[in-house]
Amino acid sequence: MNDFGKLYYFLVLVGFIIMTACESSDSTKSEISNELKPNVEKLEVMQNQINLGLAQKSSWQKHWAVHLGGFDAADFELVMTDSIDPMEMPERNPILPGDPLFPYQLPHPEGNGTIDIYSYKVEAQESLDRPYLNPDSEVIWYRSDGMKERLLFMGPSGSFEEGIWLNSAEFLVFGFFQEEEGFRPIIWLIDLENHTFSQFKMNKVVKEYQQESYLNFKLKTVDLT
Repeated sequence: MNDFGKLYYFLVLVGFIIMTACESSDSTKSEISNELKPNVEKLEVMQNQINLGLAQKSSWQKHWAVHLGGFDAADFELVMTDSIDPMEMPERNPILPGDPLFPYQLPHPEGNGTIDIYSYKVEAQESLDRPYLNPDSEVIWYRSDGMKERLLFMGPSGSFEEGIWLNSAEFLVFGFFQEEEGFRPIIWLIDLENHTFSQFKMNKVVKEYQQESYLNFKLKTVDLT
């Protein structure tokens, strides 16, 4: 085989290896995506869970219905399911009895700590002249073993407003995103056992919304006005 033939053979081989690697990578990504993507039956279960959560947190539903009209789980579309990087670290819950935010902690149904969705957003220490809101929000699980997990984080584009345990392994969070079109309610269903979350967005937006309005209504012991 002459030099040209050897070069041609080498280039074909390299091209084949690169193509095979790309196909393998795409296949792996597809498999991961398919594993996280719920099937029709699972999606129906999740919609039922959302309706259950809305019924139990009717104050949040009614709050947004003033702006958007009546709604239920059918008005929310699944936009993503992803794994959670919990950023686990040793830290016990600093929100103790006597803290203005203590009444709004969400204890685990079987005693495995508590979930907190307000203390990162709301600064309400006794040393402050008046409480104020941080631009960012977190959903934190303070487990009973003394470990802290960050389950969700959001920057200034939105806020977590409400939460509820569905059972000992699943937690529902209600909040919103601010988009170019306006403010859109969002719901997150967190699977704590598998460390995944599914995010649902409402098919409606409202142009104007006071971002602290639900927190003002919810947090009776904290004056954010």
